[in-house]
Amino acid sequence: ASPLSFATGFEMRREGYTLTAGEPDSYRFGGEKLANGSPTAPGAQVFPGFTPANASDNSRSAAGVFVDLETNLTKEWLASAAARAEHYSDFGSNVTGKLTSRYNFSKEFALRGTVQNGFRAPSPQQQFFTSTATNFINGVPFEITTFTPSSPAAIALGAKPLEPEKSVNASFGAVFNFGKFGLTIDAYHIDITNRIVLSENLTAANVRNYLTSQGFVGIGGGRFFINGVDTSTKGLDIVANYLLLDDSAGRFDFTLAGNFTRTRVTKVPQTAQLAALSPSPVLFDRINVLAFEKGQPRSKINASVDWKLSDFGATLRATRYGEVVEPGTTAALDQVLSPKTLVDMEFRYNINKQWKVAFGADNVFDVYADPRPPALNTNGAASFSNYSPFGRSGRFVYGRLTYTF
Repeated sequence: ASPLSFATGFEMRREGYTLTAGEPDSYRFGGEKLANGSPTAPGAQVFPGFTPANASDNSRSAAGVFVDLETNLTKEWLASAAARAEHYSDFGSNVTGKLTSRYNFSKEFALRGTVQNGFRAPSPQQQFFTSTATNFINGVPFEITTFTPSSPAAIALGAKPLEPEKSVNASFGAVFNFGKFGLTIDAYHIDITNRIVLSENLTAANVRNYLTSQGFVGIGGGRFFINGVDTSTKGLDIVANYLLLDDSAGRFDFTLAGNFTRTRVTKVPQTAQLAALSPSPVLFDRINVLAFEKGQPRSKINASVDWKLSDFGATLRATRYGEVVEPGTTAALDQVLSPKTLVDMEFRYNINKQWKVAFGADNVFDVYADPRPPALNTNGAASFSNYSPFGRSGRFVYGRLTYTF
């Protein structure tokens, strides 16, 4: 056994969120009329400015204390425990904890594991942001209001005060060390409940009619932040390293790493008010569900070598991104982005102790994601999907000069 390591800390935080009214001409009616005498829509087109009704000034305070304990129960067995207690002025108190252990069976082999829970309070922006903007839904313009969850119109649709998100996760792994070769394999499982999401744009005629019946006249549609999405994620991380030393050729660090992850949405939100309408509007549709489940690669593999000899150095790296799906409103409108491999390289030279120079390129071979098919790019303005895991800018060449004081 070894002496107990003890750490503790205290934190106080105050968060504020202020939304002020914008330029009056961005939201007020200027007096112009159409040829038939009807008044024009007030304010700037597409995104009118924030009105005095949108303005708000809110704040909250939070205090937290944490304790961390760690010790070697035996020469081979390391264990640690941590706990954190927090109090928010608007959400009350919460306690989270973490247990970690590692057992070294030999110098070459060890097992490790962790269990912990987590907590995330709703951000002030999610609670208090509100605006009205023109959203084009299937080519039809709608004046959509982003309501605060506490606004009367949102409450009429079933909104409730936001609650914290909570998570539980566990991981278990193995560590191998054989001289200059190292390997780690870790499996993990993460469950997140009550995730906060922005609802769909609720613009159906029965929603507008329902709002009118509740006294909210002239609202073209709305959306609001809501709890209720649960997700479950399982994954595997594998990292292998090898060190090669050669007096004449230099030092070579080889790394091969892979991440394999799968997320499922296990619950979506609904409110009693919207469920009573026929047909019932969807608060979290297939686009958002698939964005969680397939909107990021389920696999990412990285292979790299870093070389150093005297004042010279270089890095060569290849990264393979797995398949990604950009979801559409129907399966026929989904776009599957095939796996792609990007290569990066960099050359470095230490001129002296203070000056260093480097030249390199990211995405050396100028790889792009699969282009959007014409059916999904009718106006030619979006040739590549925003779901591309490596962007859509192509090759990036750079030089870097560093001076150390």
